[in-house]
Amino acid sequence: MKECVLLALLALCSAKPSFHPSYVTLKNMMLKDVEDGVDGDPDDDNSLFPTREPVNPFFPFDLFPTCPFGCQCYSRVVHCSDLGLSSVPSNIPFDTQMVDLQNNKIKEIKENDFKGLTSLYALILNNNKLTKIHPKAFLTTKKLRRLYLSHNQLSEIPFNLPKSLAELRIHDNKVKKIQKETFKGMNTLHVLEMSANPLDNNGIEPGAFEGVTVFHIRIAEAKLTSVPKDLPSTLLELHLDYNKISTVELEDFKRYKDLQRLGLGNNRITDIENGSLANIPRVREIHLENNKLKKIPPGLQELKYLQVKHSSTCVL
Repeated sequence: MKECVLLALLALCSAKPSFHPSYVTLKNMMLKDVEDGVDGDPDDDNSLFPTREPVNPFFPFDLFPTCPFGCQCYSRVVHCSDLGLSSVPSNIPFDTQMVDLQNNKIKEIKENDFKGLTSLYALILNNNKLTKIHPKAFLTTKKLRRLYLSHNQLSEIPFNLPKSLAELRIHDNKVKKIQKETFKGMNTLHVLEMSANPLDNNGIEPGAFEGVTVFHIRIAEAKLTSVPKDLPSTLLELHLDYNKISTVELEDFKRYKDLQRLGLGNNRITDIENGSLANIPRVREIHLENNKLKKIPPGLQELKYLQVKHSSTCVL
């Protein structure tokens, strides 16, 4: 009897498994252990690892999570950068929180490219060849907070952006106009980076930022000839370096009373009208380097919170 039991145990121990986990699968499993801890609950809602209903009652989790070909997927992050892609992959897992598609050759974002990605938090599309984004492309991404579109060929800011956006970067494109309805209802857009676009003062339509909360705006390396007067009144930082601004007028900063950082370096400023800086009493940092000022701007000494000022090219 003992001999029979021993033979049965030996047979079980020497039996080969009916599946062979790939290297990628094992790597994902190890990453899961790092994120959750070895003793972590695989069904814990706080886990960043994509979980699904088990396909086999003998295993507590899916050993083969879906991932677009050539991409790397782990912790609800899908990395598809530097792959020469001409379009967005079609099988991105629905519970993905971040998609990295930078450094590819994508020319267009179609209507259904991100359909169903209701948990998407960050989308990186920098350094592609984008010329068109469908107006309904972000219809289901209602949790999207960070959208990076820099170094593309977009001629306009996409329509119907998610109201949840907190950060939009569209640096180095071909945007010439900010239309009135572009940011409507976006009360949490804290950072807007749109430098290196051919945008001039006439390209900012009146009311384009009405009701919008933005704390940081950078429109450097553009074609501005004066300080825009219709930006959000909530601004804490305004960077307008490398433009063609020649004068600062009394009315320029009246709307931005909470401003703390101001960048006006590398412009053509010859005069700052007396009383202009009194409208930004909370400012802590002002950059005026590489302009054509011939004297210290009036009112600079009265700014009691000012800690840093750069005006090294003033001829005194």
